[in-house]
Amino acid sequence: MTTARPTAAPIRRYVDHVMGMPISLALRGRHQDDAAARGAWAEAMAALHDVDRVFSTYRPDSFISRLARGEVDVDACPPEVAEVLGLAELARQQSGGAFDVRRAGPDGGLDPSGVVKGWAVERAARPLRVLADTDFCLSAGGDLVCRTLDPMAPAWRIGIEDPHALDRLTAVVPVRTGAVATSALTRRGAHIVDARTGLTPEGVASVTVVGHNLTWADIDATAAFARGPDALRWLATRSGRTGIVVWADGRVDTLAPSGLGS
Repeated sequence: MTTARPTAAPIRRYVDHVMGMPISLALRGRHQDDAAARGAWAEAMAALHDVDRVFSTYRPDSFISRLARGEVDVDACPPEVAEVLGLAELARQQSGGAFDVRRAGPDGGLDPSGVVKGWAVERAARPLRVLADTDFCLSAGGDLVCRTLDPMAPAWRIGIEDPHALDRLTAVVPVRTGAVATSALTRRGAHIVDARTGLTPEGVASVTVVGHNLTWADIDATAAFARGPDALRWLATRSGRTGIVVWADGRVDTLAPSGLGS
């Protein structure tokens, strides 16, 4: 997923890396390249670094790694851990068990990454929301949250990668204020499984969800992908979501196309 430059107002862009992925910010409006903008960007990155210290499954000293090994319990962790696990349990129930951060079997364990990414970026956007008269688009590895305050400003144009050819776009989605998340296997390999079977779903190549909140757009994109052939039907039950499902055979289905970009 890429963020295309809207026409008209000038944009200031910032880029950094954390949690094993690129983080990019586009600002336009009153605070795009001043002390307030740079301070908000620094706060956003600090928030993501804090999340990495608590939730990284690649860091043996993170709270989530220690929790997975049974060295601490949830009460001994920062309160954010209980919050994320609560969201994960709700997602498990609402997905019919297809989405689950706890996996059974010898290769199982605790991996809340399917919740943490969108949740973390929503939290990181808080200092950006304080910037007066400023539009923003904050992206983490392609999943993003954006805001447009200026009624005369164009929508942010979000390019959705074609999972069958990453140098092409499946669609360009205009979003003024909201969130976009895509789940696919093309960049990270077979990291999404249907928790009911422990297998990577077949038949679906990518799921993109557009919603009001990146926490749930990201969860729903992953949950829909995990449901495999049932991705579109399940996504249609999710209130306030629109989306695009690209199937393994190249077909593309769009959910509620009139709502995209609203």
